Amino acid sequence: MADVIKIRFHGRGGQGVVTASRLVAEAALKEGKKVQSFPAFGAERKGAPIKAFTKISDEPILSRSQIYNPDIVVVLDPTLLKVENVTEGLEKDGIIIVNIEKNPDQLKSELKVNNKVGTINATKIALETLGTAITNTPILGALAKVTGIISLGTIIEVTKERFEQGLAAKNINAIKRAYEEVKMS
Repeated sequence: MADVIKIRFHGRGGQGVVTASRLVAEAALKEGKKVQSFPAFGAERKGAPIKAFTKISDEPILSRSQIYNPDIVVVLDPTLLKVENVTEGLEKDGIIIVNIEKNPDQLKSELKVNNKVGTINATKIALETLGTAITNTPILGALAKVTGIISLGTIIEVTKERFEQGLAAKNINAIKRAYEEVKMS
């Protein structure tokens, strides 16, 4: 991958897209990397499509722009696959991780890509562990497993710091389940 790893998150307002981006950045920072994390949205409301961006590097990151050519695309809401071109600008050796019930080969075919694809039913995991369909922490477990850019241990550590104890435990359970259940192709 590139000197700066560029991750673009796609989701809807209220799904924790911005929090997911920040937790990845916090984990990478703990692992000694330089990071940036920022959202892109206007006056959107809950349910509106939004994007968030994370950049990770061993060196200072000078660019402050949005990510147009991501190395990794993370999709928290599978309905966005029908309304946005989530793979736009994806590097040819890039990775796509999607919250969807489909297997990775089926999704590859539908998206017409040859990239590495990870699929996880993060919605099911979120409902079963958190009692709500907020998919941001389960998708981070999948991200850690598929990409290796952050360790499972570090994402768990930042989750403990971010949430109060009871909620942290539920989110950690969701992260661990997704880490184990993600399918890759």
